[in-house]
Formats: sequence, structure tokens, C-alpha cells
Amino acid sequence: MEESSNSSEEGFLLLGFSDQPQLERILFVIILLFYILNLLGNTAIILVSFLDPKLHTPMYFFLSNLSCVDICFTTSVAPQLLVTMGKRDKTVSYGGCVAQLYVATGLGSSECILLAVMAYDRYAAVCQPLLYTTIMHPQLSASLASICSLTVQLPLCGHRKLDHIFCEVPVLIKLACVDTTFNEVELFVASVVFLIIPVSLILASYGFITQAVLRIKSAAGRSKAFGTCSSHLIVVVLFYGTIIFMYLQPAKSSSKNQGKFVSLFYTIVTPLLNPVIYTLRNKDVKGALRTLTMGSGFE
Repeated sequence: MEESSNSSEEGFLLLGFSDQPQLERILFVIILLFYILNLLGNTAIILVSFLDPKLHTPMYFFLSNLSCVDICFTTSVAPQLLVTMGKRDKTVSYGGCVAQLYVATGLGSSECILLAVMAYDRYAAVCQPLLYTTIMHPQLSASLASICSLTVQLPLCGHRKLDHIFCEVPVLIKLACVDTTFNEVELFVASVVFLIIPVSLILASYGFITQAVLRIKSAAGRSKAFGTCSSHLIVVVLFYGTIIFMYLQPAKSSSKNQGKFVSLFYTIVTPLLNPVIYTLRNKDVKGALRTLTMGSGFE
């Protein structure tokens, strides 16, 4: 109780990579560059989805929502991380740490749900093409996107020193000075709700999609159908693979720096890869971006 009270008064020390100054300087430059590119790339996706009438479809509606969540998710971590890396005093206020904990957890949960919703969108497009516009009408799209406002409340407990890059639940559980069994059970249940269930729905959607595609006689038709889904599937593998590794392992099992790099990947790297993957593999988005950058406007 005394340590918890001290943490409330003094805040937390986010150690990050402070024991490796050279690595910290290199990571500072990389994170700053990735953050800027993330803002530019995801903002471009939002703009072209809004400005180009050809992209006013449920697929691009969800893609622009994903870009918005990615911007907010990275912003909940990167600026504070850069500030902490750039100064000697690594202290983060108790209120700031708690706010970051809940905001980052909520936005991460939102992305998990949104990726599952996008899988359903791809299922409707491939398996029910004639009914697609009816099934994925704007009202349903907005309703499904609003589900992403769900957040999970997780306990905050621990000492003052956090050997991590930002305030994250598994790290706080590691530092608890009491029995954390109940906390770990809560974290596991929340992880099942926001990770395992969405992944299961995504796999089920792609199972139906694969069956539908294999029934297409035309090789060109099969290729187009798989191409429609491949970008989303790549994003799912990258995001869920790293975040499941972080949240579904025993709280005290990872090595000192392993969790830090995993967290860097799904908070900084993956949100940048999303617009890159969707842009490189989608001729409609590439065409809209080309038109936007040339400044010729949209018809």
C-alpha cells in the first residue's frame, strides 16, 4: 500500500532502453521517422477514401476507420515514448501512465474488433456478391464501426520502475507486489474477448471465403477474389501475431527486451505497414493517391 501510494505521488519511471544509450538513440530516430510516415500514410488513406467517389464503399469505409484508429493508437504511445527517450528524467506522472494505459488498451481493442468486422465485409463481398450492397449498407457499416468503442478495464498495480517503453498491462502485472492470479485471469479473459474471439471469427470468415473462391471456375476470377482479401489477411497476421504473443503468454515469462520490441512492432511498425500494404496491393487506392498528389481533383 505504501509503494502504491508513492507511485501515485511520484509517478513511474519508464526505463525503456536507458541501459543501452546507443540503441536508444538509434531507436529514437527510427520511431520518429516511422511515426511521421504513419501519420502521412494513414491520413492519405482517409483523404482518398473520402474524396474519391469510387472509394465510397463499405470496404474503404472500414479501411479509413482502420487508418484513423492506427493514427490514434500510435499517437497514444509514440510522442510520450520520444519525449521519454529524449530526456534524462524518465518519470511519467501517475495520471499520465493511467491515461495511457486505458487509451492504448481501448484503441488496441478497437483495432482487434475492426479487423474482425473487415473480415465479415470481405466475406459478404466474396460469398454474397449480389447482396453485398444490401448487407453492408452504410447504417450497418456505421453500427459495426461503433462497436470499436468498446474498451476493457484492467487493473493497475506495481512499483515505481517500469522496465518497458510505455504503460502496458502485462508489464504492470509483472511488477505487482501482491498475488496477481486474479489480475492475470482478468487479463486472460479480456484477451480472449478481444483477441481469440475476433481471430476465430476471422478464420471462420476466410474458411467460407476459401470455399467460395475454390468454386469459381475462372482462374482470373479466383485470383481477383484472393487478391481482394490478401491485404487484410496480411494485416491480420502481423497485428494479431505480435499482440497475442504479448498478451497470451504467462506474465513473467518473456525476456527483458523481448516484450519491448514486440510492443514497438504492434504500436509503431504495424500501423505504418497497414497503409503500405493496402496501397501497394490495391490499384484503386494507388490511382486515387496518384490523382490526389497530382492535384488534379476528383470528378
